[in-house]
Amino acid sequence: MGEMSLPMEGSCRCGKVRIRVTAKPMMTAACHCVGCQKMAASAYSLTAMFPVGAFEVIDGEPVVGGAPSEALSHMCCPDCKAWMFTRIAGNDVFVNVHPTMLDDMSWFTPFIETVTKEKLAWAKTPAKHSFEGFPPREQFKTLVAEYAQAG
Repeated sequence: MGEMSLPMEGSCRCGKVRIRVTAKPMMTAACHCVGCQKMAASAYSLTAMFPVGAFEVIDGEPVVGGAPSEALSHMCCPDCKAWMFTRIAGNDVFVNVHPTMLDDMSWFTPFIETVTKEKLAWAKTPAKHSFEGFPPREQFKTLVAEYAQAG
């Protein structure tokens, strides 16, 4: 994992929605769930979990896209439809931001990979920890602390 320079900005593909992060992520991940495969049009989606207070939309108005649900709000550019970040209902701790939306993602490496029970057989990541589903809640604080120490 490379060094992240802060603050960092980024945008959707067309540039009409811009974002800024002002702190390092709490953790990084690759998700292999079928939903992420379809939304990302790839073998998995990448995410960086930024503290809520360290993330902001600085230009444009993202809209809910993908498969809206009560649990997840996948936020997308209304023009180019790029999936930029996801808010989880009831979670006021972090926002899942796609690092590919940031102007520099050379610092990014997934620390965990999730929902490996749905992963494509050939899909590989350098993640240190793998979970068939999502990490158990009681393990989350330990993972965040380990990520911070590694970082």
